Amino acid sequence: MSIKQIISFFAPEPPRALDEQELPEHRQVRMKMLRLQVFLSATFGYGFYYVCRLSLNVIKKPLIDHHILTETQLGIVGSALFFSYAVGKFVNGFLVDRSNIRRFMALGLFVSAIINLSMGFIDSFVLFVVLWGVNGWFQSMGAPPAIVSMSRWFNNKERGTYYGFFSASHNIGEAFTYIFTALLVSYAGWQWGFVGAFIAGILGVIIVLLWLHDSPEAKGLPPVMVSATKKDIGKLQLEVLKTPAIWILAISSSLMYVSRYAITSWGMLFLQEHRGYGAVHASFIISISSISGIFGNIFSGWVSDKFFNSSRNIPAFIFGVLNTLSIALFLLIPIGYEWVEYIAMVVFGFSIGVLICYLAGLMAVDIVPKRVSGAAIGVVGVASYIGAGLQDIVSGMLIESGKTVQGNVVNYNFAPVLFFWIGAALLSVILCLLIWNVKPKEE
Repeated sequence: MSIKQIISFFAPEPPRALDEQELPEHRQVRMKMLRLQVFLSATFGYGFYYVCRLSLNVIKKPLIDHHILTETQLGIVGSALFFSYAVGKFVNGFLVDRSNIRRFMALGLFVSAIINLSMGFIDSFVLFVVLWGVNGWFQSMGAPPAIVSMSRWFNNKERGTYYGFFSASHNIGEAFTYIFTALLVSYAGWQWGFVGAFIAGILGVIIVLLWLHDSPEAKGLPPVMVSATKKDIGKLQLEVLKTPAIWILAISSSLMYVSRYAITSWGMLFLQEHRGYGAVHASFIISISSISGIFGNIFSGWVSDKFFNSSRNIPAFIFGVLNTLSIALFLLIPIGYEWVEYIAMVVFGFSIGVLICYLAGLMAVDIVPKRVSGAAIGVVGVASYIGAGLQDIVSGMLIESGKTVQGNVVNYNFAPVLFFWIGAALLSVILCLLIWNVKPKEE
């Protein structure tokens, strides 16, 4: 396939002329139906992206126990995905503003699913790093088109509500991973964790291809919002790069991602080694945060639209504080208070659900022209996943440095890494305060 054919394949669907004979009420019904399809396909399609991204997290202990990878090596493998994802999200965020979002999103998930299937047949550290790094690039093709679809199909006054529901996709994917993938691994072996992710990914590809639509104009419908500026996309994207609030938001999101992925990437190992839980028990506790995060996602956009005039600053601060406190509670309580762990995971999941919606997407989309939503998501994304990648490396090194072996008994000192995770959450809240007065940008 030539470069020209590739460009043509990913080109946005051309606008169709309005059917002047179509009755207004019929057009309105068709618009509602297509918007529902876009919303559901973006939400569940991106949820299955997460299954293909988090599969490694439930397989860490079996890989260590079978002496396939060490803790430091697992940290390097995890960081390979995060770093390639960071660069990919930046690049793909800019590309998707000019692309067919349906084909863009489906291709990324398809390749990610194939890579997961391949991972179940290798035991080489180098191959783990290479394949998981490539997976990170194709994973970065998920969020930008999904979020751009929110900008193309929903206006400023309602976007927060729909975006909040869409953000539940993260937690839908996490819950699926920590419940069903963990069960597969426990009963069928670690390879089946990757096979299960492959099956979920292919299901997501089918959903995206069937129901994610490029734009209202491509379906012969009027655009949801009309831009007031005549600047081309390239100039608007350059303005995004020159906006200080975007970069402050990006660093705040990056630190939030350190605390977020500290729990999702290492929480099971912490519970298994420090608290003595079995794999299914530990996975169940971590899955509580994923489930409660769904409610945080749903709550976040609606409450900011309903009670804060579509401003996200005050709720972002409130839930940033709650996120910090819940992480500290979960990590620092003495052994034997399992009910406190449940409460901490409920609060952590809910607050992270809110913060993912605000810091990692909605606040960035709010403060830039809607035609370059992808560019804003790209800037925040590259910072967020560099933070997540550095977290995996630093966490893996700190955890292994605190590991002692006496005969067949392995002990871990988690104290240094715990304060690293808590400190990152606290700094994220402080940085968020610096963009307190930034207002949403109208088209």
